[in-house]
Amino acid sequence: MSGLPRIIVITDRTQVQGLLDDVVKDLCTEAGCAWILVRERDLQPLERRTLALRLREITKRCGSHMSVSADPQLASEMNADGVHLQRIADVAEARRKLPDAWIGVSAHRIAEVEAAKEAGADYVTLSPIFPSESKPGYGPPLGLESIHRAAQFGIPVYALGGVTPRSAHACIEAGAHGIAVMGTVMRARDPSAIIREYAAAFATGSVRAG
Repeated sequence: MSGLPRIIVITDRTQVQGLLDDVVKDLCTEAGCAWILVRERDLQPLERRTLALRLREITKRCGSHMSVSADPQLASEMNADGVHLQRIADVAEARRKLPDAWIGVSAHRIAEVEAAKEAGADYVTLSPIFPSESKPGYGPPLGLESIHRAAQFGIPVYALGGVTPRSAHACIEAGAHGIAVMGTVMRARDPSAIIREYAAAFATGSVRAG
């Protein structure tokens, strides 16, 4: 799908130093982050909706994109740019609610990448590529070869899980359209600086990290 940014920043307010709102604002204004994926699935529905609406206003002011994890209805209500699903079976319903949005799916096996493409998803995150600090023991790591195999299906693949600024370029070389990051950015003292390091892995010449 054309127009998909190269970096997805996934939120996790439990890891940030300060307020998530401030982190997102800095990422979008200081680092030119083009795509924020609001996760926060542990929140109660009303709390999550309130937070998502605040972040949506921030991203709109910055000209950045925002998606919501696992909730097509919420994504529709706030006119989000997309929804990220955990189940391939939910793609069709999400497409009905959000005909023009980016619909992504989490994949943890190569077969799931192919199934997501056949279901009509616009992109997949493939994880974990490397061991992850955010989810220790989550795995086993799939490695760079999995990216190469997944990319053969013709759907944009985002490498997720333990991807650092140093390893990001290797993921792109293996065939990833982009990378999805959470803990490395959320835990950073200077999240914007980290995003700029990730952006350096892409030889796109783009000013924005997307």
